[in-house]
Order: sequence, then structure tokens, then C-alpha cells
Amino acid sequence: MQIGFLTDGLGHLPFPQALDLVSKLGLTQVEIATGNWSSAPHIDLDAVVNDPAQIASLRAQIEQRGLHIEALNASGNVLHPASGPDQDRVVRKTILLAEQLGVSKIVMMSGLPAVNPGDQVAPWITTCWPPENGHNLEKQWQAAAEYWQALVPFANDHGVTRIAVEMHADQLVYNVPTLLRLRELAGDTVGANFDPSHLMWMGAEPIESVKALKGAIHHVHAKDTKIEPLSATRSLLETNFFDRREERAWNYVTLGEGHPRGLEFWGEFCAALRTSGYDGVLSIEHEDVAYAPEEGLDLAVTRLREAMSMLEHALS
Repeated sequence: MQIGFLTDGLGHLPFPQALDLVSKLGLTQVEIATGNWSSAPHIDLDAVVNDPAQIASLRAQIEQRGLHIEALNASGNVLHPASGPDQDRVVRKTILLAEQLGVSKIVMMSGLPAVNPGDQVAPWITTCWPPENGHNLEKQWQAAAEYWQALVPFANDHGVTRIAVEMHADQLVYNVPTLLRLRELAGDTVGANFDPSHLMWMGAEPIESVKALKGAIHHVHAKDTKIEPLSATRSLLETNFFDRREERAWNYVTLGEGHPRGLEFWGEFCAALRTSGYDGVLSIEHEDVAYAPEEGLDLAVTRLREAMSMLEHALS
């Protein structure tokens, strides 16, 4: 497996400087966000797509540093009742850009649709009660099936053979069963973008989830979560924003500082990925507000390398 980086984590730097830092750390793979939830600090999707000169410039900046684009990321809610069509357009332009760059994988979310015509907010249904929840959830899945069964052929027609869907809160796909349901509806082009940090705070066991997704993991985000003492009274349903770190029940943290087993967990995580058929990139996603991005990336790379060395030592 190789270590990569989602460049949004260095969004405060101009793209060449961000690439220089990634290269200096000895990484070879980058994941670039193109819009939707990301401000896309390093790429103007509308300007670059279908512009051979800008595409050549982008490719040159990557290649002259010995780097490779592992994936383009267009994460957002493509099924949002108000902004969904605009977010879908970003996804489709991202697919067109991927084709022109020779990139076969994009990362995105499943989306979360409204229940009834005219709704402006889509409910994230996570309980079986009250009874109408089950009926409403099936209506959401019907909308998702229609969308995804149209998107996948479009992606395939433009050379994108893997759509890595992140299991994320406030989305229709947020755990193993929902990921597998979407994959069954839309085909094997759809697989997981496996980010263990979300599963940690939602109460799933990441390593068991990796095993359950054998053969269905397309991409991995290396990100950690710390369950804080306040969870004892707040529960893990958290509405305080990330900058209110001391008031939250859980926080995204730099790799190795979240899971109680530390780097031992990450070594076991890498082993489970390999056993489940994934030997691709571990794309570091830095979202720890306690560290400057450069410091957080440096620490994450060092610790992930140590975890991967633990795996290799165990196998030797």
C-alpha cells in the first residue's frame, strides 16, 4: 500500500507549494477536491475542464514532482432537494476531467434525498420509530436508485471505473449494509471510500467493517477520531461545530491520537485491508484543528509509516 494525501488539508497553500510539501515527505499520490462541499482551493473545475492547455499544466505540475493523481473528490449531497442538481453537475464535470487526466476513480457521497415533493430539507433517518420512518426511508432509496443507475453508465462511458462512496453521516450510505445496498443497486463500479473516522463515532467497528466489505473497497481515507469524556453525558450525536473542540463528544484528530489502541489499531487496519483485497492508496485527510496542517500531515505520515512497518514486520 502507498500513502497519499487529500490536498484540501493544505488548502491555505498555493497548489505548487502544497505539492512540494507532499513530495518532500516522500509521498507519491494525491487526491484533489474539485468542488461541492470542498471550496476546491487548488483547482477551478469550470475553467480547467475541456481546456487542453490548463489540463496539460495541471498534469505537468503533478508529474514533475514525481506524483500521481490517485482520485478526484467531488463529495457533496447530489440528491439534496435544493442544491442537488448543481452538485450533480460538479460530479459530472469531475468525471469529464478525470477522463481527460487519465484518472479512473472519483470519490463522492451517496447523497440524501427528500421524502416528498416540495421538501427543502432531507431527513437522515436512523431509527425505526416512528413507524412512518420505514416508508420514508424506502422512498429515499427509490430516488437514490434512479440517480445512481443513471450516473454509473455515464461514468463508465468516460473512463471512470471506480466510484468510491464514503460512508458518512447525514447521507443515505453511512455503514456497511447501506454501502452494499447501493452497490447491489448500481453495480460494482460503486465501492467504498473507507474512512474509519466516521465509523468510529457512529459506533461501528472499523476492522470488522473492512472484513465485511471484502472486494468492495475502492479507496481509503486515513483519518482518526477521538471519543471525548463529554460523550458520557452528550452521547455521540454531536451538533457543536468542530472549532468548539472542548465542548464536543468526539473530535477528528491526527492519525494515531484517536483510537484507544493507537498505532496498533492502524497496523491491524492495514492488515485487514490487505486481507480484504485492498492494496491501494491510504489517502491522509487532515481535519485536526489542534495542529497546523503542515505539522498534522508530517505526524500522520510518520505514524502511518510506522503502522505499515508493524504490518510488514508481522508478515515477515
